[in-house]
Amino acid sequence: MKILYSLLLMIMLPLMAWGSDVFTSQTVMNTGVDVAGCFMRRCPDVGAKSYVGGKERNSKIWTRSVFYEGLLNMYREEQRPEWLKYTLDWAEFHNWVSSEDNEARAQNADYQCVGQSYLQLYQMEPEDKRRMEHIRMRMDEMMATGRTDYWTWIDAIQMSMPVLALLGDITGDGEYHDYMYRSYIYTRDYQGGSKKGGGQPLFNESTGLWYRDYQFDPPYRDLVEHDKDCYWSRGNGWVYMALARVLQFTSEDEKHRQEYIDDFVAMSRALKDCQREDGSWNVSLAAPSNFGQPGSEGPEMTGSSLFVGGMAYGVNIGLLDRETYLPVIEKGWEAMHNAVHADGYVGYMQGTGSKPEDGGVITYNSEPDFEDFGFGCWLWGAAEVHSLLVALEGEESGVNNVAADVTLPADNAYYDLYGRRVENPAAGQLYIHNRRLVVK
Repeated sequence: MKILYSLLLMIMLPLMAWGSDVFTSQTVMNTGVDVAGCFMRRCPDVGAKSYVGGKERNSKIWTRSVFYEGLLNMYREEQRPEWLKYTLDWAEFHNWVSSEDNEARAQNADYQCVGQSYLQLYQMEPEDKRRMEHIRMRMDEMMATGRTDYWTWIDAIQMSMPVLALLGDITGDGEYHDYMYRSYIYTRDYQGGSKKGGGQPLFNESTGLWYRDYQFDPPYRDLVEHDKDCYWSRGNGWVYMALARVLQFTSEDEKHRQEYIDDFVAMSRALKDCQREDGSWNVSLAAPSNFGQPGSEGPEMTGSSLFVGGMAYGVNIGLLDRETYLPVIEKGWEAMHNAVHADGYVGYMQGTGSKPEDGGVITYNSEPDFEDFGFGCWLWGAAEVHSLLVALEGEESGVNNVAADVTLPADNAYYDLYGRRVENPAAGQLYIHNRRLVVK
């Protein structure tokens, strides 16, 4: 069946009225394989520590954790054994520990990010309780403090919020979702101002964009275009990615889901209007002439990949209008594709920092201080584009027609093409899963 389906798509793809030569699911997957392989070759030792800036860091810090988020998102689309082995080897190396005691004291989201991959791996093998025990203990410790003001910078929303969403989904305990919501709202509405927790919002509802932390609230302005607010691209990308992942990891009856959707849609509208002509986004969203440090060439892939992936997810599940956003996604994917070198290395990645001017000069050939999270952002976005294109190609080829009138839930069950639930799906057969056409 898998071979027949692939042949059908090969026949139909040249006949499709939409899409460029590179805007196909096969091209996205092929490029994703190159990108993942490039990083795995550059970092064959999953336990290797880094020493950027003379500081020793272990390989489960947030930068590496984001890479595995992206890799597992690609693994969802195509189950390559080497991807799963690389991820499991990393988790086993760290004994499924999320943070050491000294790292956990401040409840820093940077040391919680690893839990997203651990919990997704737990979902694959729920008999292995080690995969969730430690991160659950750490998040329980944070919740027990009663404080909801830990996410003092918007990057933390992505590092921590999906962990709580996953725990709520896995355990059925609504306390995780309630705490997640209260923490999100505090950061959204009260974390900004003249100091941390100054009572002002970090999310500007009038623009649909986020200030990175209280230091970038007005009167702070963009350093190049002084009449513009400063909305850092990757910071907004972190929130956008987090909202998409929270929606993926929570059920449709989660009581705050519509509020997350409203923010996701508002951000989508704003981000669409900030896209560059070449399909990418600047490091500074409201300032088209701010490319970052002098010598930077304009495009920036860590934020761009998250925006493209988030929009692809939004169109795929019906939150965003296809006619409006598909051209944005196509241009964005072309920019992502064009940023990849022949060996799979991703160009135009901004290094670590907190504002448009941080992270070094950004060019096609530049290498940031940490490349792992940049690869992860790219892979995460590519996986969502792939998922969308598989669905679109299925529609064009007529494969989905037999189930066109069937409304199915976005759950973990498998359904045949007539919409009937299949309790024991067979390997290699075509099914509908989470409202997508998949091969088991």
